[in-house]
Amino acid sequence: MAAPPDDVLWARGVHYAYDGSPALQGVSIGVREGEIVALTGPRGSGKTTLLRCLSGQMLPEQGEVWFNSAPVHTLGRAARERLRLHRFGWIDSSPRLVPELTAWENAALPLLLHGSGYRAARRAARSWLDRLDVGDCASKRPAALRQAQRQRVAVARALVHSPTVLFADEPTAPLHQSDRAQVLRALSAAARSHGITVLLASHDFTLDQAARTSDATGAALADRIVTLTDGRRSRTPAHSGAAARSAGPEGAAACSLSV
Repeated sequence: MAAPPDDVLWARGVHYAYDGSPALQGVSIGVREGEIVALTGPRGSGKTTLLRCLSGQMLPEQGEVWFNSAPVHTLGRAARERLRLHRFGWIDSSPRLVPELTAWENAALPLLLHGSGYRAARRAARSWLDRLDVGDCASKRPAALRQAQRQRVAVARALVHSPTVLFADEPTAPLHQSDRAQVLRALSAAARSHGITVLLASHDFTLDQAARTSDATGAALADRIVTLTDGRRSRTPAHSGAAARSAGPEGAAACSLSV
């Protein structure tokens, strides 16, 4: 089965359970190229499990996951690891930086793993740190940085190789309230400037509120909001024109993000 023509990432009827306890119960979702989608819901609603299935970290017990023409749900472990290394980016709720490396070295890691030259990787990493307002921290090690700065370095690391899709799982969870909107705006602006597709999950109302509003430049932080409850899609009202643009035929509704 081919993916819908406008979707870069999509899933149909995804099920997953932990020790018999259902985490996802028939979730279908699709994301168009360049979209930023806010995935919301309370703790335990299945957000992290869905991101891990979509990114190939875990295989669904039932259902399909497609990235472009690649059936992620049937790929072997090595192929999924290559996909995550070259085409996907991931931001956790904890920065998980290498303590012995400087900020720019941490940010450059994906490029170095891709085989990029040292100078080119350093130049790209420093450029991303500048974009995320932590360029002055480039030579510092994680222990010398504030939590918000470390999280921005993690964002730079996830974006430095210009992934096709960026998965962000509770990226503002460890931050103070005043830092959360700033990190969200920095992530959103950086992704939009490079046409990177983003799935950004959080149980925090701050994300839901920020995603429904616009930043100082008038650019919405997210194009659409998808809500999960007890492992199922919940209906939420659209907050921008993106939802109307993405609405397709009724027969394709199960694969679309129209909410």
